[in-house]
Amino acid sequence: MKALVARLDSFGDVLLAGPAVRAVATAADQVTFWCGPRGEPAARLLPGIDDVLVWEAPWEGVHPPAVDPPAVHAMTERLRAGEFDTALVLTSFHQSPLPAALLLRLAGVGRIGAESTDHPGSLLDVRHRRLPGRHEAEAALDTAGAMGFALPPSDDGALRVNPPPDTVPLTGNGPYVVVHPGASVPARAWSPARCAEAVTLLADAGHRVVVTGGEDERRLTRYVSGDVAVDLGGRTAPRVLAGVLRGAGAVVCGNTGPAHLAAAVGTPVVSLFAPVVPAERWGPYRVPAVLLGDQRAPCAGTRARDCPVPGHPCLEQVTAADVVRSVQKLLKETE
Repeated sequence: MKALVARLDSFGDVLLAGPAVRAVATAADQVTFWCGPRGEPAARLLPGIDDVLVWEAPWEGVHPPAVDPPAVHAMTERLRAGEFDTALVLTSFHQSPLPAALLLRLAGVGRIGAESTDHPGSLLDVRHRRLPGRHEAEAALDTAGAMGFALPPSDDGALRVNPPPDTVPLTGNGPYVVVHPGASVPARAWSPARCAEAVTLLADAGHRVVVTGGEDERRLTRYVSGDVAVDLGGRTAPRVLAGVLRGAGAVVCGNTGPAHLAAAVGTPVVSLFAPVVPAERWGPYRVPAVLLGDQRAPCAGTRARDCPVPGHPCLEQVTAADVVRSVQKLLKETE
């Protein structure tokens, strides 16, 4: 059986699809993952995937491309060429799987399933309804289960990635804590000044600190690192970042992709969690974690990209001392 799993949005979202992918791979002879450009690096980290199909869909993302009929037709033909027997479309609770299902149906895929609150007409063969209170990783696995795909008893359902490389040449020898100051969405980021203060206090408390960030965050990581931390800004492609996070005693970061990557390599997380999305759905999954931030702040549940409340109180009330105490708590618990 040739199966396709679709998750067309961001890096962290694709990582959360990992357990569902492994469930599909248990039964399928070949699994292709259909994703967008932002999710591609994560897709290439997931166990159980044989091929990755990348397309920037006009119904996904904050700045999606315009609908281009020739491009849509070309994508449909790429799907048709895959000769998939079945397809699982994964989405967040606020997204619709139906545009992707339409293309899959036009491509001749025989059996299509997804979670959908909207009436799917003839687009879905399996229409799953999300159970209340489910984490996004669990909801994806539930949808796979509705399609008849289940994890084997030996698989605990945690997030997972393929083994990352040894990153000691980057981090140096000895224990360390990672601070990742950036976030994909501004509303979910702790201020640079707070991050820098936390790095200094962690170093004062005897911790060796490694600061990570993307190529476009070099200025941020340099500032946050100061004179006391190892600055790896722009030096960690996703697979390398997985290795850096795996070697850490704990990771301090916002609600962003690296939090899920840390969970996928089994590293405890101090989560600076802005409640613009609910923590029960998006918090660090199946790893020891401390959640910091006012989860009842006025921005709760708004899905805002920029904080709608002056001063960003949900996170700015968190102090550097709070972070140091949380790191020490996690390190003690996992000794």
